[in-house]
Amino acid sequence: MSANRRIVTRLLALVVFMGAAAWAAVPFYSWFCRTTGYGGTPQRAEAAGEVLDQMVEIRFDANVAKDMPWQFRPKQNRMTVRIGEPQLAFYEAFNPTDRPIAGTAAFNVAPDTAGAYFDKIECFCFTEQVLQPGERVEMPVSFFVDPDMARNPDTARIQTITLSYTFFETPLPEEETTATVN
Repeated sequence: MSANRRIVTRLLALVVFMGAAAWAAVPFYSWFCRTTGYGGTPQRAEAAGEVLDQMVEIRFDANVAKDMPWQFRPKQNRMTVRIGEPQLAFYEAFNPTDRPIAGTAAFNVAPDTAGAYFDKIECFCFTEQVLQPGERVEMPVSFFVDPDMARNPDTARIQTITLSYTFFETPLPEEETTATVN
């Protein structure tokens, strides 16, 4: 095999490898953030455990992507909660358009170091939401702050955590698309 063919073969192999790595980067990063709480990604939990006497303030933030026509807001701006105690908060979404719109919420927690300790038991962000024209819904999020946050010297002094959601428009599910055509 000539030297030029070897170089071309190696370059093609490099291009294929880089394409595969780029394709795998987003799901791998998402898994890494969910697993470690990195980047303020809240953890998903089945239930709360120990409850401490220590309190922390939770602030709620709501946003929509630039091209998402929904109106979206928290029903409460803040709550003061016991660390470890299960809580329930609500967000409200409204579709002011004349067509059904599907959306998915992305979320994060600030400060980033609190993400590993902010545990969501149930959340509207785990599933796609579809709102019909003029529909307004309240969406609950059930959560608790892990008591280990108070024991970690790097996070023990956190007094305020902000839970932030951003809704993005997504394609309608197949059954919704069929129903609006008929």
